[in-house]
Amino acid sequence: MHAEVQNLFVRIHLLYLAQNQDLTVSDALPLLEERGYRVGEREIKQELEHLTQENFLTAHGDGWSLTGTGIEEFKEILAVFGRVSEELLETGKKTSTA
Repeated sequence: MHAEVQNLFVRIHLLYLAQNQDLTVSDALPLLEERGYRVGEREIKQELEHLTQENFLTAHGDGWSLTGTGIEEFKEILAVFGRVSEELLETGKKTSTA
């Protein structure tokens, strides 16, 4: 997967993970690796800081938590993912039967 695309998916996954618990870099790394991402601590920290600059996360100590803005952004992402996944799955069905 292209680095820019992976970074986008990592950001989305970080928002998802932050819904359930405060995140630290050391907690997020194995969770992302379990999901197939090839990332290091530096990349995760950069993405967490990027999400903080966008006001989706708030930093406290060595952890990050989801903000109200982050919750609303994640809801919008879910809505878009729903539409996109329907289209992709339909395209996949057409491709597999062709």
